[in-house]
Amino acid sequence: MVRTPLTPEERERGERLGRLLREARGGRSMTEVAASAGISAETLRKIETGRAPTPAFFTVAALARALGLSMDELAGRCVLAGV
Repeated sequence: MVRTPLTPEERERGERLGRLLREARGGRSMTEVAASAGISAETLRKIETGRAPTPAFFTVAALARALGLSMDELAGRCVLAGV
């Protein structure tokens, strides 16, 4: 199956999500947060750097829980202006 290329808006939303997660992680290590969320550090690295701009819902939910963020807050802060 061929994956449809992401739109510029989807890429930007993924980059925003990555920045938000990186900021929320603060001084905690990537390994610590990933383990707490039940994902690999490499998966977290890809999300934070925008290389995985459309992570699975349950991955985002697990990261939000591990970082003490609400899904509403994450969704609201990832919406692009004018959308």
